[in-house]
Amino acid sequence: MALHPVTQKIAELTGSEVVASRPLHGGCVADVSQMELQDGRKVVVKQGGEANLAIEGVMLAYFGSHSPIPCPAVLHADPTLLIMDFIENDGHVNGQVQRDLANLLAEQHKVTQKQFGLSFNTLIGGLDQPNHPTNSWVEFFRDHRLLYMADQATRYGRLPTTLFSRIETLAAKLADLLPSGDAPSLLHGDLWGGNILCHKGKIAGLVDPAIYYGDREIELAFGTLFGDLTPAFFDRYGQIFPIQPGFFEERRDLYNLYPLLVHVRLFGGSYVGSVDRILTRFGV
Repeated sequence: MALHPVTQKIAELTGSEVVASRPLHGGCVADVSQMELQDGRKVVVKQGGEANLAIEGVMLAYFGSHSPIPCPAVLHADPTLLIMDFIENDGHVNGQVQRDLANLLAEQHKVTQKQFGLSFNTLIGGLDQPNHPTNSWVEFFRDHRLLYMADQATRYGRLPTTLFSRIETLAAKLADLLPSGDAPSLLHGDLWGGNILCHKGKIAGLVDPAIYYGDREIELAFGTLFGDLTPAFFDRYGQIFPIQPGFFEERRDLYNLYPLLVHVRLFGGSYVGSVDRILTRFGV
């Protein structure tokens, strides 16, 4: 009997045939499944969807070669199919895991380059994420994150034009609200609980990167959006990289406008109200 093209590809890549398959949760961008091989190894397969999975493969390869945090090794990547190693994960995120993540993420944030952005564009949640190299963090965040995603959400009919106008007003004030001077740090870019894998009290890896070089505070902010980074994380991270005054009080909300706008573009709904509340808080 002829093998399915995907299982045949896996057999060619690994030298072992697929004996079992089960779907994995979290596949909003593509269909995701775990496949067990005859020799006992496991792989993760993403296929279909609208996102260019070849870009995800490039992001994983870059992250794997530049970050101290593990990520899945890519076995194959093309626009409609991504095959990668499976990372064992028990899902038990405790204080020990939070402190381990703080240690590793602080080391990752020490990986820097001269400009904000990246030499290639990436994806976040399957959406295009422009990374035009820029000398100014305020300019990069304003043009290639905040205004870009607000425009996309508006064009897609998810964000009311009145809110877009308010975002433009806020964007014009960013130079007075955001600090400058920190070196551009390597960011995972999509740091929420579903992308944090742990095993036996340690970080096992990060998945679904949306990489670029930016101010590390935007990464920390994203980690608080759904409550995934806890005080245990911030206590340890702050010992390595002191967190400047005003982050928790103001800048966290400003930075979280970006992931919220990503969610508005993808899902609409209650995320629009969250954007509205932050804009109101900043008087626009």
